[in-house]
Amino acid sequence: MRTNRLAATAAAILATTLLTACSGGSAEPSSPAAGSSAAPAAPVKLTYWSWVPNMDKIAAVWNQAHPGIQVTVSKQAGGDDAAAKFLTAAKAGNPPDLVQAEYQMLPSFVAADAVADIKAETAKVKGEFGEGIWGLVTLGTDAVYAVPQDSGPMMLYYRRDLFEKYGIEVPKTWEEYAQAARTVRKKDPKVFLGTFSSKDPGWFTGLAQQAGAQWWSISGDAWKVAIDDAATGKVAGYWGGLVKEGVIDSMPYFTPEWNKALNDGTLLTWPSAVWGPGVLSSNAPKGKGKWAVAPLPQWNAGESLSGFWGGSSTAVAAKSPNKAAAAEFADWLNTDPEALTALIKEGAIYPASTKGGALLTTTPDYFANQPDFWQQAAAIGATARGFTFGPDVNVTYNAYKDAFDKAVATKSDFTAAVRTMQDVTIADMRKSGFTLAQ
Repeated sequence: MRTNRLAATAAAILATTLLTACSGGSAEPSSPAAGSSAAPAAPVKLTYWSWVPNMDKIAAVWNQAHPGIQVTVSKQAGGDDAAAKFLTAAKAGNPPDLVQAEYQMLPSFVAADAVADIKAETAKVKGEFGEGIWGLVTLGTDAVYAVPQDSGPMMLYYRRDLFEKYGIEVPKTWEEYAQAARTVRKKDPKVFLGTFSSKDPGWFTGLAQQAGAQWWSISGDAWKVAIDDAATGKVAGYWGGLVKEGVIDSMPYFTPEWNKALNDGTLLTWPSAVWGPGVLSSNAPKGKGKWAVAPLPQWNAGESLSGFWGGSSTAVAAKSPNKAAAAEFADWLNTDPEALTALIKEGAIYPASTKGGALLTTTPDYFANQPDFWQQAAAIGATARGFTFGPDVNVTYNAYKDAFDKAVATKSDFTAAVRTMQDVTIADMRKSGFTLAQ
């Protein structure tokens, strides 16, 4: 998919989907190999842009064990700013050797020819990752553009004590979830089982993945856009029906109102990701020891599927003069037990590697009442589906917010909001010069 046509549109993607940022620092080339009578070669020096806390401490573990390849970490802010800064640096010819890349931003990096295909260098670690998470770094192609670092498999957080109070079982299907929502409202009109957030496209994306959605795909050098596929329409129609019925709230996540509802027990569930304990402990401290986790409700009884909300990877810059060394570090960082332990302890992340889940042995303090928290998370993570993201995902996500804000306000057809996402995305890709499959 990395054709000249796609690369030529990268500047347009920068202008339309990311924030403007200044260029970053440059990577140092490796020193020439030492001759028979020369002094030992100087170490290869690599620069890594990352926003993971304490990544410099983690890199120090590598540096001590690998004197021939030394990694310097440059702390970044993360999000759109970090993505824009990397693309600007790549265009200017002075990118870092390695960059932390959110899964949804990776296609923009590929379209700009900013990251290298490291398939050969990562072949030995492919088996360390589940099929769903590995698909996020291949973009549906034969190439590999990054090594998965952390992931956000989705699960259902629920107030165990209040489920008992209202006499409801943990829903195993989305139909059971809807029935439970109705039961709760009948027993206490001040309480909602859950809420639909029009401000969190990543959340909706994960639910669509669980249902089997495939928003983007690639055929040769052409993109196919199918955001309004049947799976996504099913998810949208389901939540729209519950909002219109009045049995599900519509307050966005991460707002003062949402925090209060979580804390005072008037909101009983949150379909979220594995990183949820940190949010709950900060935003709903009164609920400590009262929340529990279970797999997401399923669309069909007997299934066991989830999706991803969040996560990032480690990519190697296409213009790095030390690609092999950079890929070696990326492999180590995301699969070596010592590195994974450091990522968990110092970086406070949930590793994408299946091996990483086994290293999580200390139950989050907030969930001390559920000693099998990490075992549940590992089992759920193994069932998570991903999909190929497109090169203008920020446009799609902004369209989600605009369209669903209106749909929530008017309680109108949620599937129409999905069609708006589709139309806006296609229009932007055409404007930016991408070839679209018919």
